[in-house]
Amino acid sequence: MNLPVGKLKHDFLKELLPTRNENVDLVVGPQLGEDAAVIKLGDNYLVATSDPITFATEDIGWYVVCVNSNDIAAMGAVPKWLLVTLLLPEDATTPAMVREIMAQLTQACAEFDIALCGGHTEVTPAVTQPVVIGQMMGVTHKNALFTSADARVGDTLILTKGLGIEATAIIAREREAQLREKCEAQFLEQAKNYLMHPGISVLRDSQIAIATGGVHAMHDATEGGVSTAAYELATAAGLGVVLYSDKLLGSPILYGDITRTLCDMFALNPLGVISSGAMLIASEPKKGETICQALDTAGISADIIGKFLPSEAGFWLEDTTGTQQPLPIFETDEIAKLFSSSNH
Repeated sequence: MNLPVGKLKHDFLKELLPTRNENVDLVVGPQLGEDAAVIKLGDNYLVATSDPITFATEDIGWYVVCVNSNDIAAMGAVPKWLLVTLLLPEDATTPAMVREIMAQLTQACAEFDIALCGGHTEVTPAVTQPVVIGQMMGVTHKNALFTSADARVGDTLILTKGLGIEATAIIAREREAQLREKCEAQFLEQAKNYLMHPGISVLRDSQIAIATGGVHAMHDATEGGVSTAAYELATAAGLGVVLYSDKLLGSPILYGDITRTLCDMFALNPLGVISSGAMLIASEPKKGETICQALDTAGISADIIGKFLPSEAGFWLEDTTGTQQPLPIFETDEIAKLFSSSNH
Protein backbone atom coordinates (compact mmCIF):
# COMPACT_ATOMS: atom_id res chain seq x y z
CA MET A 1 0.00 0.00 0.00
CA ASN A 2 1.36 3.38 -1.03
CA LEU A 3 1.47 6.22 1.48
CA PRO A 4 -0.54 9.40 0.83
CA VAL A 5 0.98 12.76 -0.09
CA GLY A 6 2.20 14.85 2.85
CA LYS A 7 3.67 14.19 6.26
CA LEU A 8 3.80 10.63 7.57
CA LYS A 9 0.82 9.72 9.73
CA HIS A 10 1.39 10.49 13.39
CA ASP A 11 1.15 6.88 14.60
CA PHE A 12 3.53 5.64 11.91
CA LEU A 13 6.02 8.45 12.59
CA LYS A 14 5.93 7.77 16.33
CA GLU A 15 6.72 4.11 15.59
CA LEU A 16 9.81 5.15 13.61
CA LEU A 17 11.30 7.59 16.10
CA PRO A 18 13.82 6.43 18.73
CA THR A 19 12.28 5.81 22.13
CA ARG A 20 15.41 6.67 24.10
CA ASN A 21 17.94 9.48 23.92
CA GLU A 22 21.43 8.19 24.64
CA ASN A 23 23.19 11.52 24.02
CA VAL A 24 23.48 13.65 27.16
CA ASP A 25 23.90 16.84 25.11
CA LEU A 26 20.66 16.32 23.17
CA VAL A 27 18.09 18.25 25.22
CA VAL A 28 15.16 17.83 22.81
CA GLY A 29 15.27 15.03 20.26
CA PRO A 30 12.87 13.90 17.55
CA GLN A 31 9.28 13.76 18.78
CA LEU A 32 5.79 14.65 17.64
CA GLY A 33 4.86 18.27 18.20
CA GLU A 34 8.33 19.70 18.78
CA ASP A 35 9.50 22.17 16.14
CA ALA A 36 13.26 21.66 16.41
CA ALA A 37 16.07 19.72 18.05
CA VAL A 38 17.91 21.30 20.96
CA ILE A 39 21.59 20.64 21.72
CA LYS A 40 23.45 21.76 24.83
CA LEU A 41 26.34 24.19 24.28
CA GLY A 42 27.57 25.40 27.67
CA ASP A 43 25.11 27.96 29.04
CA ASN A 44 23.39 28.19 25.65
CA TYR A 45 21.37 25.84 23.51
CA LEU A 46 21.81 25.29 19.78
CA VAL A 47 18.36 24.90 18.20
CA ALA A 48 18.33 23.11 14.83
CA THR A 49 15.60 22.28 12.33
CA SER A 50 15.15 21.11 8.74
CA ASP A 51 12.17 21.72 6.45
CA PRO A 52 11.61 21.40 2.69
CA ILE A 53 9.38 23.41 0.37
CA THR A 54 7.41 20.95 -1.74
CA PHE A 55 3.98 22.48 -2.48
CA ALA A 56 5.02 25.93 -3.70
CA THR A 57 7.10 26.62 -6.81
CA GLU A 58 7.08 30.44 -6.87
CA ASP A 59 9.22 32.39 -4.37
CA ILE A 60 10.45 29.13 -2.84
CA GLY A 61 13.62 30.83 -1.60
CA TRP A 62 11.52 33.12 0.59
CA TYR A 63 9.37 30.21 1.78
CA VAL A 64 12.30 28.09 2.90
CA VAL A 65 13.84 30.86 5.01
CA CYS A 66 10.53 31.68 6.69
CA VAL A 67 9.35 28.15 7.49
CA ASN A 68 12.70 27.11 8.94
CA SER A 69 13.12 30.29 11.00
CA ASN A 70 9.57 29.78 12.32
CA ASP A 71 10.60 26.47 13.85
CA ILE A 72 13.52 28.16 15.59
CA ALA A 73 11.31 31.01 16.83
CA ALA A 74 8.76 28.57 18.26
CA MET A 75 11.45 27.33 20.65
CA GLY A 76 12.20 30.87 21.82
CA ALA A 77 15.51 30.99 19.95
CA VAL A 78 16.99 33.49 17.48
CA PRO A 79 17.59 32.04 13.98
CA LYS A 80 21.19 32.59 12.90
CA TRP A 81 22.48 30.21 10.21
CA LEU A 82 20.96 28.51 7.16
CA LEU A 83 22.19 25.75 4.88
CA VAL A 84 20.18 24.95 1.75
CA THR A 85 19.93 21.95 -0.55
CA LEU A 86 18.51 22.94 -3.92
CA LEU A 87 17.29 20.10 -6.17
CA LEU A 88 16.43 21.23 -9.68
CA PRO A 89 14.53 19.34 -12.41
CA GLU A 90 16.30 17.98 -15.46
CA ASP A 91 15.32 19.62 -18.79
CA ALA A 92 13.43 22.41 -16.99
CA THR A 93 16.16 24.39 -15.19
CA THR A 94 17.60 27.57 -16.61
CA PRO A 95 20.34 29.85 -15.26
CA ALA A 96 17.69 32.55 -14.80
CA MET A 97 15.62 30.23 -12.58
CA VAL A 98 18.59 29.41 -10.36
CA ARG A 99 19.59 33.06 -10.09
CA GLU A 100 16.04 33.99 -9.07
CA ILE A 101 15.89 31.34 -6.33
CA MET A 102 19.28 32.39 -4.99
CA ALA A 103 18.21 36.06 -5.03
CA GLN A 104 15.11 35.12 -3.00
CA LEU A 105 17.26 33.26 -0.47
CA THR A 106 19.67 36.16 -0.16
CA GLN A 107 16.90 38.73 0.24
CA ALA A 108 15.02 36.70 2.87
CA CYS A 109 18.19 36.01 4.87
CA ALA A 110 19.03 39.71 4.84
CA GLU A 111 15.48 40.56 5.96
CA PHE A 112 15.74 38.32 9.03
CA ASP A 113 19.47 38.78 9.72
CA ILE A 114 20.31 35.15 8.97
CA ALA A 115 23.61 33.99 7.48
CA LEU A 116 23.37 31.78 4.39
CA CYS A 117 26.41 29.68 5.13
CA GLY A 118 26.42 26.68 2.80
CA GLY A 119 24.53 23.83 1.22
CA HIS A 120 24.30 21.93 -2.05
CA THR A 121 22.84 22.53 -5.53
CA GLU A 122 22.07 19.85 -8.10
CA VAL A 123 20.10 19.28 -11.30
CA THR A 124 18.55 15.83 -11.04
CA PRO A 125 15.96 13.62 -12.78
CA ALA A 126 14.67 12.72 -9.31
CA VAL A 127 12.43 15.83 -9.16
CA THR A 128 9.91 17.35 -11.57
CA GLN A 129 9.90 20.82 -9.99
CA PRO A 130 12.39 22.75 -7.84
CA VAL A 131 12.65 21.42 -4.30
CA VAL A 132 14.40 23.51 -1.65
CA ILE A 133 15.41 21.95 1.67
CA GLY A 134 16.60 24.17 4.47
CA GLN A 135 18.56 23.36 7.60
CA MET A 136 18.55 26.23 10.07
CA MET A 137 20.21 26.77 13.41
CA GLY A 138 19.68 29.33 16.13
CA VAL A 139 20.67 29.97 19.73
CA THR A 140 19.01 30.70 23.04
CA HIS A 141 20.06 30.73 26.67
CA LYS A 142 19.29 27.51 28.48
CA ASN A 143 16.84 29.34 30.76
CA ALA A 144 14.95 30.86 27.80
CA LEU A 145 13.97 27.69 25.94
CA PHE A 146 10.32 26.93 25.13
CA THR A 147 9.16 23.45 24.17
CA SER A 148 5.73 22.15 23.19
CA ALA A 149 5.90 19.80 26.16
CA ASP A 150 5.69 22.80 28.52
CA ALA A 151 2.00 23.56 27.87
CA ARG A 152 -0.14 23.05 31.00
CA VAL A 153 -3.69 22.08 31.88
CA GLY A 154 -5.87 25.20 31.85
CA ASP A 155 -3.53 27.16 29.61
CA THR A 156 -5.13 29.54 27.14
CA LEU A 157 -4.49 28.75 23.47
CA ILE A 158 -3.81 31.82 21.30
CA LEU A 159 -3.63 31.94 17.50
CA THR A 160 -1.82 34.72 15.66
CA LYS A 161 -2.71 36.03 12.17
CA GLY A 162 -5.22 33.31 11.25
CA LEU A 163 -6.12 30.27 9.21
CA GLY A 164 -4.53 29.34 5.92
CA ILE A 165 -2.09 32.21 5.36
CA GLU A 166 0.43 30.11 3.45
CA ALA A 167 -2.35 28.15 1.75
CA THR A 168 -3.88 31.38 0.45
CA ALA A 169 -0.60 32.42 -1.18
CA ILE A 170 0.03 28.94 -2.61
CA ILE A 171 -3.47 28.61 -4.10
CA ALA A 172 -3.29 32.06 -5.70
CA ARG A 173 0.16 31.44 -7.13
CA GLU A 174 -0.19 27.83 -8.23
CA ARG A 175 -3.72 28.22 -9.66
CA GLU A 176 -3.34 31.76 -10.98
CA ALA A 177 -4.45 31.01 -14.55
CA GLN A 178 -7.57 29.22 -13.34
CA LEU A 179 -8.42 31.97 -10.84
CA ARG A 180 -8.04 34.79 -13.36
CA GLU A 181 -11.18 33.48 -15.06
CA LYS A 182 -13.21 33.83 -11.85
CA CYS A 183 -11.61 36.51 -9.67
CA GLU A 184 -10.84 40.20 -10.03
CA ALA A 185 -7.19 41.11 -10.52
CA GLN A 186 -6.99 43.02 -7.22
CA PHE A 187 -8.36 40.02 -5.27
CA LEU A 188 -5.81 37.70 -6.86
CA GLU A 189 -2.88 40.04 -6.22
CA GLN A 190 -3.89 40.40 -2.57
CA ALA A 191 -4.08 36.62 -2.21
CA LYS A 192 -0.66 36.13 -3.84
CA ASN A 193 0.79 38.76 -1.53
CA TYR A 194 -0.26 36.84 1.60
CA LEU A 195 3.29 35.49 1.42
CA MET A 196 4.45 38.93 2.60
CA HIS A 197 1.29 40.47 4.12
CA PRO A 198 0.28 39.27 6.64
CA GLY A 199 3.33 37.10 5.87
CA ILE A 200 4.40 33.57 6.70
CA SER A 201 7.04 34.51 9.28
CA VAL A 202 6.22 34.25 13.00
CA LEU A 203 9.47 35.73 14.31
CA ARG A 204 7.82 38.93 15.55
CA ASP A 205 4.83 37.00 16.89
CA SER A 206 7.01 34.87 19.15
CA GLN A 207 9.27 37.74 20.24
CA ILE A 208 6.33 39.96 21.23
CA ALA A 209 4.56 37.15 23.08
CA ILE A 210 7.71 36.19 25.01
CA ALA A 211 8.44 39.81 25.93
CA THR A 212 4.87 40.22 27.23
CA GLY A 213 5.27 37.26 29.58
CA GLY A 214 3.17 34.28 30.54
CA VAL A 215 4.09 32.08 27.57
CA HIS A 216 4.50 28.38 28.34
CA ALA A 217 4.79 26.86 24.84
CA MET A 218 4.55 27.74 21.16
CA HIS A 219 4.06 25.78 17.94
CA ASP A 220 4.25 26.75 14.27
CA ALA A 221 1.16 25.77 12.24
CA THR A 222 2.35 24.16 9.00
CA GLU A 223 1.11 21.09 7.11
CA GLY A 224 -2.21 19.88 8.46
CA GLY A 225 -3.23 23.39 9.43
CA VAL A 226 -4.20 24.95 12.74
CA SER A 227 -6.33 22.03 13.88
CA THR A 228 -3.52 19.51 13.47
CA ALA A 229 -0.97 21.89 15.00
CA ALA A 230 -3.16 22.24 18.11
CA TYR A 231 -3.35 18.46 18.35
CA GLU A 232 0.43 18.17 17.98
CA LEU A 233 1.04 20.80 20.66
CA ALA A 234 -1.34 19.09 23.08
CA THR A 235 0.10 15.66 22.35
CA ALA A 236 3.67 16.83 22.99
CA ALA A 237 2.56 18.08 26.42
CA GLY A 238 0.48 14.98 27.20
CA LEU A 239 -2.72 17.06 27.28
CA GLY A 240 -6.13 17.34 25.68
CA VAL A 241 -7.38 20.47 23.96
CA VAL A 242 -10.61 22.16 22.90
CA LEU A 243 -10.82 24.68 20.04
CA TYR A 244 -13.68 27.18 19.72
CA SER A 245 -15.07 26.95 16.19
CA ASP A 246 -16.71 30.40 16.36
CA LYS A 247 -13.34 32.02 17.16
CA LEU A 248 -11.86 30.33 14.09
CA LEU A 249 -14.43 29.83 11.34
CA GLY A 250 -16.68 32.67 12.50
CA SER A 251 -13.98 35.29 12.85
CA PRO A 252 -13.45 37.75 9.94
CA ILE A 253 -10.01 38.48 11.43
CA LEU A 254 -8.70 34.94 11.85
CA TYR A 255 -10.55 33.61 8.78
CA GLY A 256 -10.55 36.43 6.25
CA ASP A 257 -12.73 36.72 3.17
CA ILE A 258 -9.88 35.99 0.75
CA THR A 259 -8.90 32.74 2.45
CA ARG A 260 -12.56 31.78 2.90
CA THR A 261 -13.30 32.35 -0.80
CA LEU A 262 -10.34 30.30 -2.01
CA CYS A 263 -11.02 27.43 0.41
CA ASP A 264 -14.65 27.36 -0.69
CA MET A 265 -13.72 27.42 -4.39
CA PHE A 266 -11.49 24.36 -4.05
CA ALA A 267 -13.56 22.61 -1.33
CA LEU A 268 -10.75 22.75 1.24
CA ASN A 269 -11.35 22.60 4.99
CA PRO A 270 -9.69 25.77 6.35
CA LEU A 271 -8.81 24.03 9.61
CA GLY A 272 -6.55 21.65 7.69
CA VAL A 273 -4.74 23.85 5.16
CA ILE A 274 -1.05 24.69 5.52
CA SER A 275 -0.85 27.75 7.77
CA SER A 276 2.72 28.98 8.14
CA GLY A 277 2.50 32.51 9.48
CA ALA A 278 0.17 31.45 12.27
CA MET A 279 1.65 30.78 15.69
CA LEU A 280 -0.07 28.79 18.41
CA ILE A 281 0.78 30.06 21.88
CA ALA A 282 -0.02 28.32 25.17
CA SER A 283 -0.11 30.90 27.94
CA GLU A 284 -1.11 31.40 31.53
CA PRO A 285 -4.90 32.02 31.48
CA LYS A 286 -4.56 35.43 33.13
CA LYS A 287 -2.02 36.56 30.50
CA GLY A 288 -3.91 35.48 27.38
CA GLU A 289 -5.74 38.74 26.73
CA THR A 290 -2.62 40.78 27.53
CA ILE A 291 -0.59 38.85 24.96
CA CYS A 292 -3.33 39.32 22.34
CA GLN A 293 -3.40 43.06 23.07
CA ALA A 294 0.38 43.35 22.75
CA LEU A 295 0.30 41.55 19.42
CA ASP A 296 -2.60 43.69 18.18
CA THR A 297 -0.73 46.86 19.14
CA ALA A 298 2.16 45.63 16.97
CA GLY A 299 -0.22 45.10 14.05
CA ILE A 300 -0.46 41.32 14.44
CA SER A 301 -4.00 39.99 14.80
CA ALA A 302 -4.47 37.41 17.57
CA ASP A 303 -7.26 35.84 19.58
CA ILE A 304 -7.87 33.14 22.16
CA ILE A 305 -9.13 30.09 20.25
CA GLY A 306 -9.19 27.38 22.90
CA LYS A 307 -7.73 25.92 26.07
CA PHE A 308 -5.76 22.90 27.20
CA LEU A 309 -7.44 20.05 29.07
CA PRO A 310 -6.31 17.01 31.03
CA SER A 311 -5.17 14.23 28.71
CA GLU A 312 -8.22 12.06 29.42
CA ALA A 313 -10.52 14.84 28.16
CA GLY A 314 -9.36 14.30 24.56
CA PHE A 315 -9.41 16.64 21.54
CA TRP A 316 -12.50 18.64 20.66
CA LEU A 317 -14.00 21.35 18.46
CA GLU A 318 -16.71 23.28 20.32
CA ASP A 319 -19.40 25.62 18.96
CA THR A 320 -21.16 28.52 20.69
CA THR A 321 -23.82 26.24 22.20
CA GLY A 322 -21.18 24.10 23.90
CA THR A 323 -21.76 21.20 21.52
CA GLN A 324 -18.53 19.34 20.86
CA GLN A 325 -17.33 17.20 17.98
CA PRO A 326 -13.99 15.39 17.66
CA LEU A 327 -11.20 17.73 16.61
CA PRO A 328 -10.35 17.02 12.95
CA ILE A 329 -6.74 15.95 12.47
CA PHE A 330 -5.37 16.23 8.95
CA GLU A 331 -2.53 13.82 8.37
CA THR A 332 -2.68 14.82 4.70
CA ASP A 333 -2.85 18.58 4.26
CA GLU A 334 -6.02 19.78 2.54
CA ILE A 335 -3.99 21.71 -0.02
CA ALA A 336 -2.66 18.41 -1.38
CA LYS A 337 -6.03 18.12 -3.14
CA LEU A 338 -4.85 20.86 -5.52
CA PHE A 339 -1.96 18.72 -6.65
CA SER A 340 -3.86 15.46 -7.13
CA SER A 341 -4.34 14.20 -10.69
CA SER A 342 -8.09 14.90 -10.58
CA ASN A 343 -7.47 18.63 -10.07
CA HIS A 344 -4.90 19.15 -12.84
